Amino acid sequence: MRQAGRYLPEYRKLRTRYSFKELSRNPELATTVTLQPIERFPLDAAIIFADIMSPVPALGVDFEFNPGPEVAKPIQTLAAVEALHDPDPEEVAPEVIAALKLTQKELPKETALLGFCGAPWTLAAYLVEGRGKNGFPKLRALARTEPKVLHLLLERLSKLMAHYLVRQAEAGADAVQIFDSWAGLLSRSDWEQLVRPHLEAMLDTVGKSDVRRILFLQNAPHLVEAYATLPTDVLAVDWRENLPDLQAKYGDRIAFQGNIDPAILIGGAEPTRTATLELLRQVKATGHIVNLGHGILPDTPIESVQTLVEVVHDES
Repeated sequence: MRQAGRYLPEYRKLRTRYSFKELSRNPELATTVTLQPIERFPLDAAIIFADIMSPVPALGVDFEFNPGPEVAKPIQTLAAVEALHDPDPEEVAPEVIAALKLTQKELPKETALLGFCGAPWTLAAYLVEGRGKNGFPKLRALARTEPKVLHLLLERLSKLMAHYLVRQAEAGADAVQIFDSWAGLLSRSDWEQLVRPHLEAMLDTVGKSDVRRILFLQNAPHLVEAYATLPTDVLAVDWRENLPDLQAKYGDRIAFQGNIDPAILIGGAEPTRTATLELLRQVKATGHIVNLGHGILPDTPIESVQTLVEVVHDES
């Protein structure tokens, strides 16, 4: 994950000329960034360069990166939710759709192209809180004090993200990943009542198109069982989860993605080689996509990424 980014010198060079927002909102530049890791490493898939907040402006929501997303006017009332725009699907992140089309033309035929979006709950976390904040207290308070407001917001986001992912598939994405980074904020019972209906509806809609769905869950061991029952083709998990156990329990219905600790790569080629071999020897090859348990960290040496890719190819 985050295969294009600050660990690449060519990306850092671009960032001296353009902000993250400028790169992600310009289809030609986003295509250039998407292709940078593909030109360096023999990767099996390219991930389109964008941000989970890319579709938010279509709702009439203004935000800036500082460095994470900061929403100008947080959505915390029924009136604020009802005031959100109801955009035509073609108005939602057209720059991302254009970048997908451009990238698809440039990619080698054997390289898959992945699109992505934020899950409704994770997007709501930023829209309600206004920015990333430890524990997202305003979001959790709203879930208890005004659940109808949050349900309405999640319903709007679910429909918007479903249409957005279908358009990504139509633009050339072979698979789409849905990032639910903050699902673990909720208890299992609260998640079942508040999040499942909207996430399930979104996944069902996306599943009607000819595209594979990858659902990412982070730091939420109490929710893994629930997520394994959702209509997804692949469940991506972080490094805290035991993949052999998950395969034994749920491998008959879904595949898994992950889950090497990205911090290991900072240690260099040899620790990376050891961790990758351990994962490959412990996990069944069928129904498993090798990946990190989260995004590549900025201080990661190029050699570590190269080593990971080489070991996977050599052992496969």
